[in-house]
Amino acid sequence: MLKNYILDTNVLLHDPHSLHSFQDNRVFIPIYVIEEVDGFKRQPSELGSNARELSRILDAYRAKGNLSEGVALENGGRLRVVVNGREPIASLDHRPQVVDNQLLALALEIGKAEPEIPVVLVTKDTNLRIKADALGIRAEDYETDRVGLDELYRGVEERTLDRDGVESLKNGYTVPLPDGKFYPNEYLWLRSEGEPSLSALGRVSATCECIQPLSTDGSPVLGVRPKNKEQYFALDALLDPDVELVTLMGKAGTGKTLLALAAGLRQVREEGRYARLLVSRPVFPMGRDLGYLPGELEEKLHPWMQPIFDNLEFLMEKSGTRKGHTVAKLMDSGLVGIEAVTYIRGRSLPGQFLLVDEAQNLTPLEVKTILTRVGEGAKIVLTGDPQQIDNPYIDASSNGFNYLVQRFRPEAVSAHVELLKGERSRLAELASDLL
Repeated sequence: MLKNYILDTNVLLHDPHSLHSFQDNRVFIPIYVIEEVDGFKRQPSELGSNARELSRILDAYRAKGNLSEGVALENGGRLRVVVNGREPIASLDHRPQVVDNQLLALALEIGKAEPEIPVVLVTKDTNLRIKADALGIRAEDYETDRVGLDELYRGVEERTLDRDGVESLKNGYTVPLPDGKFYPNEYLWLRSEGEPSLSALGRVSATCECIQPLSTDGSPVLGVRPKNKEQYFALDALLDPDVELVTLMGKAGTGKTLLALAAGLRQVREEGRYARLLVSRPVFPMGRDLGYLPGELEEKLHPWMQPIFDNLEFLMEKSGTRKGHTVAKLMDSGLVGIEAVTYIRGRSLPGQFLLVDEAQNLTPLEVKTILTRVGEGAKIVLTGDPQQIDNPYIDASSNGFNYLVQRFRPEAVSAHVELLKGERSRLAELASDLL
């Protein structure tokens, strides 16, 4: 059935290409939404970038026809920029709190003009959806890029296998896949039929033809040994150069960042597989922001990167690195570098081991921007916990980390592991589970 979709400002700033996501229906953009978007276009942030991109898209459609009458979209729909018919001039220059009411008035007006065609107000504003519902207006969130935690790909599965298959896998041989649907590089905990105590760990081959044994035998990586099966899986993916994209998900204390740093530093410093370990984090404070930080760029980044420095110091101590080799010297030598996600656009990063920590605070567009920086011979690792989001513009379902995991699950170059057990301390594990 044909529908009339009215888009709110927050939807267009979240995804400037959202107007192409409504199939062959009509898409309405109120003129005061264009005004609100115009207020963001000079910002150097992602919102400013999205505002400028939307302006370019609308201007291209303006060249094809009259936006007030409607212009055909590539997917068969129709785009219109509209004002409230009763007060076209008064629709301009509204305060933000009044714009919500104008959206509701427009939805009612369009619904009365064409009562046989359903009207849907699309907004990411929860309170506006509540007000719309109270007025009998159908309202929806923009969910094209949402991936709920209940449907998120886990990367790890438990299966049963005959005793001979389990024994073969433990002895280093590949075995045929059991019945069922599998993804490339999916990790399996295989238990023997009728003898659950006999088990083996394996990985679905990149071509989904068989189960292959893990490449890691549990030996320490810079003094760090895997403590559970998920950490075995994580190290296998991190140390395999054919897996160019690794995503590690888990609650605080499961070892995501430590394992990624250990694997990256070994492959950079000891094996020479990559030229440099580059670590990046989105800059979002937890709680009240302390304001601007003094100093040069590295000094400003230091408080945000302190968890990384703590982990690197721990690794150097665990690995028995001789005295005098400090984290500062590693950075001075160029083997380790830090970078704010903000400044990664436009760069090219070949031959590097790139770790993006706290990736749950990234939007889908930011994740795309980061991944398109990766050059030949590079490996990128993203770690995140969708339950710990500090970015006020995304949530556990709309963040870029979930989006990346779900979109890349059928790709042979990627692997995903969800780590379940906290290994930081008993207290940290209890706090993560109970609070």
